[in-house]
Amino acid sequence: QVQLVESGGGLVQAGGSLRLSCAASGSFFSINAMGWYRQAPGKQRELVARINSGGNTNYADSVKGRFTISRDNAKNTVYLHMNSLKPEDTAVYYCSADLKRNWYEVPVEYWGQGTQVTVSS
Repeated sequence: QVQLVESGGGLVQAGGSLRLSCAASGSFFSINAMGWYRQAPGKQRELVARINSGGNTNYADSVKGRFTISRDNAKNTVYLHMNSLKPEDTAVYYCSADLKRNWYEVPVEYWGQGTQVTVSS
């Protein structure tokens, strides 16, 4: 069974920083892309940042220059460093991972349970 466990959310003042972590555990063959999404109340889930197995990244325009995604392949962990946080960054942040449970399978996307990030003005 594959699990993605997030940590690092919380309450921070505008202009502050947080670091989110997400570790994948269980039995699987490989992890391709990993990413962070967020969902604010009344809004659709949106991509925040994504990183593939080669380290290539892409970001939502709203977070470029403020957020940095990275991963530690040895630990099966992805991080999201968030700086200069704004009240509009308030949302539940979800980790995702495209992984193969066996070498002969196509990648399947798995999701974490979400972690709340609240930025006060």
